Amino acid sequence: MTESTRTPVLELHGITKRFGDMYANRDISLTLQRGEVLGLLGENGAGKTTLINILFGHYVADAGSIRISGQPLESGSPRAALAAGIGLVHQHFTLASNLTVLENVIAGTESIWRLASNKRMAKERLRSLSRQFGLDIDPDMRVARLSVGQRQRAEILKSLYRDADILVLDEPTAVLTPAESLALFETLKRMAHHGLSVILISHKLDEVLRVADRVAVLRAGQLVSERPTAGLQRDALAELMVGRRVSRPQRKPLAAGSPVLQLDRVSVAGTPGLHAASLTVRAREVVAVVGVAGNGQRALIDLVCGLAVPATGTLTRNGRLAKRGDLSGMHRMGVARIPEDRHEEGVVGDMALWENAILEDLAEPRFVRYGWVRRNAARAHTANLIAAFDIRCQGVNQRTRLLSGGNMQKLIIGRGLVTAPTLIIACQPVRGLDEGAIAEVHTRLLDARERGAGILLITEDLDEAFALADCIVVMQNGRVSEAIPGPQFDANQIGLLMLGEHAPNEKDAS
Repeated sequence: MTESTRTPVLELHGITKRFGDMYANRDISLTLQRGEVLGLLGENGAGKTTLINILFGHYVADAGSIRISGQPLESGSPRAALAAGIGLVHQHFTLASNLTVLENVIAGTESIWRLASNKRMAKERLRSLSRQFGLDIDPDMRVARLSVGQRQRAEILKSLYRDADILVLDEPTAVLTPAESLALFETLKRMAHHGLSVILISHKLDEVLRVADRVAVLRAGQLVSERPTAGLQRDALAELMVGRRVSRPQRKPLAAGSPVLQLDRVSVAGTPGLHAASLTVRAREVVAVVGVAGNGQRALIDLVCGLAVPATGTLTRNGRLAKRGDLSGMHRMGVARIPEDRHEEGVVGDMALWENAILEDLAEPRFVRYGWVRRNAARAHTANLIAAFDIRCQGVNQRTRLLSGGNMQKLIIGRGLVTAPTLIIACQPVRGLDEGAIAEVHTRLLDARERGAGILLITEDLDEAFALADCIVVMQNGRVSEAIPGPQFDANQIGLLMLGEHAPNEKDAS
């Protein structure tokens, strides 16, 4: 489809939204053409989520209007957005695991007064959509049995089944393997070929440049740039987003030191749990654990963070044998942790910054004495933390939930790294962060490595693993592969290991 034959399917005019004195969106005007893939980019807090929430009816704009195929869209109504053909695929899927793909797709599409569901006709339509867009999936399979990539296909099919003309994808490759990401790119091309329009929100700039026809960049709530992706370079795009030149740090070769974390044939009960897993992290070394979500990473995280103990085998941190309840003393043992979910596990959102800054140091006499918190000392410590880690905020008394994702992550990382740990457990440390925040987090981790820390990096992002790791292990179905050294990194081979299509050389008990 040529540019001259395209017609606007979406028009945003002067969209403005304020929260108190802060502009989340300011006078944003934007169009989306039929059959176009538009990359919507910006730093954390740039206004992307607010704009999409206004489009989908979750928020009402203070000013401005939206038209779909020339017709005004009712504001503040998700039902009207769905009826107008807008589909939204969240980064965190919203499928019911106990239902089949078909049952998830047709849920809410039939009248509650209907005596029986016409599943046979629905299944035929679902299969037709699957063939048309290359989204191969079994309609009768329960969602609980699907891989992450298959769940994403089901989410997309759910929108297509509802006759979506505009599909908004939020960080669609965040948890996909390289092979699944390539399959998604082919699907997006098919969608565009069939006249669907796609808004792609992603922090993976290489993917945006590969898939999108055009990019729109938001900064501080304003639209600062619109341009075709043809001829646009990654570095230039990152600079547009952040407003300054951004470069990620380079890992320097260092000689590894003594072990700071050792798992010896450890098993942990659960689904999938851990099965005879062996793993070593040494000082001045980054060991990356990669794998599709749900393959035992949660059990590994709970184990190394002191929330679980081995059913069999042994775990040592800095030479000390692990035991249940170690979490409260992690800092004193020289261990820092960056939790997987910064909102749920990293901070208490309604607490002030100073309260969160000492949350894992409540046994320290400098902050707590005779059961009383020494507030002046805690606030002074937090002020130093804010300055040292460039946390953009309104001061030590600000509610933590009001921080952007990147600044919240810097608070968590600063809280851990300020103690000069010898072992860092970093779980998805840059998930959902923009290019500038990613560079900052990576710099902090590599600086800690140079100072002698060993780092266990648990990530679903192969690009991150390749950039930071001295060696990589793959988790699949609760098992840990042999370590793959840096010179042997191969994205396709590791992707196959993540999918279980090529058996890893496991340190197993068999």
